[in-house]
Amino acid sequence: MHDVVIVDAARSPVGKKNGGLGGAHPTDVLGTVMMQLLKRNDLASNAVDQVVGGVINKVAAQGMNVTRTAWLAHGGAETTPCITIDSQCGSSQQSTTLAHSILAAGHAEVVMAVGVENMTRLPIGSDAVGREAKMGKPISKSYFENHEFISQFEGAERIAEKYQVTRQDADAFGLQSQQRAKRAIDAGLFDSQIIPMDAPIMDETFQKTGQTTTISRDEVPRETSLEALAGLKPVAREDGIHTAGTSSQIADGAAAVLMMTAAKAEALGLKPLATIKASTLVGCDPVLMLEGPIPATEKLLQMSELSIDDIDVFEINEAFASVVLSWAKTVGADMAKVNPNGGAISLGHPLGATGCFLITKAVHELVRTDGRYGIISMCCGGGLGTGTLIERVA
Repeated sequence: MHDVVIVDAARSPVGKKNGGLGGAHPTDVLGTVMMQLLKRNDLASNAVDQVVGGVINKVAAQGMNVTRTAWLAHGGAETTPCITIDSQCGSSQQSTTLAHSILAAGHAEVVMAVGVENMTRLPIGSDAVGREAKMGKPISKSYFENHEFISQFEGAERIAEKYQVTRQDADAFGLQSQQRAKRAIDAGLFDSQIIPMDAPIMDETFQKTGQTTTISRDEVPRETSLEALAGLKPVAREDGIHTAGTSSQIADGAAAVLMMTAAKAEALGLKPLATIKASTLVGCDPVLMLEGPIPATEKLLQMSELSIDDIDVFEINEAFASVVLSWAKTVGADMAKVNPNGGAISLGHPLGATGCFLITKAVHELVRTDGRYGIISMCCGGGLGTGTLIERVA
């Protein structure tokens, strides 16, 4: 087995729905991130042995192996193979797990894990709608013989009930996410990870105007208060605890993680930011659906023989407030270490890009604070949990 390191990690700014990145083609956002990541490490594209990408809605602008298209569209070497996978919301985090496996097994020396999603162009569920009846639906009748099929919104409410998370708990968590994101942005904590993007300005009919704009800051965070959050209507049930202020926000963006064997990084004279100590993908109850970070975290700790108190930074995707709060109650994490610079409630959740986005945040936060260990985990539709344990290179 070969030791695997993260040499660098970067992302686009996260654009809000119909915001600065809404008119940009997802291959252009992803392609720019990939090539700029290589450029700032003085690495030619033909040095990359493989690119593993994640995306959810694999249709239209994100169809036809969007990872390969983005790579070629921005001058990537023809000889570098690229694949696109789907692990729902954890797609690009699973891309890093596959990249880790490829490198650890010695099948490659340099692999880039990436993710992209433009939710302005392709709303959640776009790949589940057939244009013709004969194309069918994603869920067959036989599925219902084994499992109830519910929405993630309903799953989040059931988790809240199971773990006794209240509306007040959720609102307080939503406010904390916004406050932490604002502090991070104002302090420039994301500057080392964000690659500015030039994007076309579109008119009301989504046609190009001939003008462009440059986006260099995250657009999703907004001012709010407990009073404002308390006044929002629930999004799943009339008596539900989750609102638009305590659910992940629709967003656009891309992210990439440059990974190598430790020997290759040394040979190239590149100093790694972190080592990947363990990666995992777990299955969980497909009805509750969003509990995946709990068994994923427990498995990572077991694999590494670490305790929850050994971890300095957690990035647990804020799909819904109840997901993170129920996870914390179960694993006993110190909430001061969890999503210290905000999460998907405040920064947005560009679906297939979020896994690499969270790993990028965790790596840079460990470097900034001189922390040692970080855990990144996500819940995924259908009952999956992704997990990555990283250790900063001193």
